[in-house]
Amino acid sequence: MFTLIKNIKTAGSNSPGPNDLLLAGDRIVAVEKSGQVKIEGLEVKTVEGDELIAVPGLIDPHVHILGGGGEGGPATRAPELRLEDSLGCGVTTVIGCLGTDSITRHPSSLLAKARALEIEGLSTWIYTGAYNLPTPTLTGSVRSDIALIDKVIGAGEIAISDHRSSQPTFEEFLRLVAECRVGGMLGGKAGVAHFHLGDGRRGLEYFFRMLEESELPVTQVIATHVNRNRHLFSQALEWIRRGGYVDLTCGPEPSDPDEVSLTEALGQIKSLGLPLTRVTASSDANGSLPVFDKQGQLVALTVASQKDFLRSFREMMRKKILTVEEAVAVFSTNAAEFYKLPGKGKLLPGYEADILLLDDSLQLKYVFCRGRMMMEDGQLKVHGTFTL
Repeated sequence: MFTLIKNIKTAGSNSPGPNDLLLAGDRIVAVEKSGQVKIEGLEVKTVEGDELIAVPGLIDPHVHILGGGGEGGPATRAPELRLEDSLGCGVTTVIGCLGTDSITRHPSSLLAKARALEIEGLSTWIYTGAYNLPTPTLTGSVRSDIALIDKVIGAGEIAISDHRSSQPTFEEFLRLVAECRVGGMLGGKAGVAHFHLGDGRRGLEYFFRMLEESELPVTQVIATHVNRNRHLFSQALEWIRRGGYVDLTCGPEPSDPDEVSLTEALGQIKSLGLPLTRVTASSDANGSLPVFDKQGQLVALTVASQKDFLRSFREMMRKKILTVEEAVAVFSTNAAEFYKLPGKGKLLPGYEADILLLDDSLQLKYVFCRGRMMMEDGQLKVHGTFTL
């Protein structure tokens, strides 16, 4: 099946356009100036791209696809991610993780859920492990999980500087990162250790010690939720200066003045001249958003949504915090490159045809996942297996 998207402006390609994009099966096979792509004798579905802009499908590198939560007991376990949740927000690729609960949720279930979502249309990878160290695995070790299981690209989310963590020692932290590195080398993958950062005063202390006290490279780890408070975010800025990568969490507008909004965080990074290429954004979707008092008691609980991911992507461009190309990098391309996701994050020949078409008000009009049209004229064409 061929699809021709005609006369479209493009971000994430080598030319802003207007261009014609030719899709064959699950791949982009041509990106040419409008009018230069000719197909004869074959069935071609044509999409008119006038007044639209094409961007790579969004990549969400931190999603609780099995649901997270549970900090307030069994009734507070968050629901699983549905296919529609992602497609309706322009997310075509997710990386799934466990969280606090590694007792009632398991890496094997996470892997099965990732495979189910991929059958339904998304592209999926997962982290092995959960908050605690030693962390649960599929094969008995982090190293072999990464090396042997196709969908496992690293370990995470491992909690540090958080009262819900297993309070790992620096040696345990270092050993996990080393396992990820060797597993990644053996499996030809990123082998990233993906760390959840809480509100603890130590913050990124272990990250900086890793640089001083080991041979492990700065690119082997990434910290998420680093905009949760100002002390942690200041450490994150220094980590970027030293060549490290950070993941910013998209969410509701902060009610706590100590929290750093995504708008403020990206604005600071740009104003300081730090490279946006070392920054990703994620939704924490279907994970719980617990609020604890000073005694560590749970006082409120909501659930994160990918709606905030799409809202944030639009907001960065509407408020002119980021250019379109910069927003595409933070919400797609950077994650594809950091996590070594093959064929993702760009609109170039040979890349997988994960494409969003947005109108001039940045409303989502079309979604393609690996060449398959999942949304047309703003309406979803496909649904999950059990959607009524």
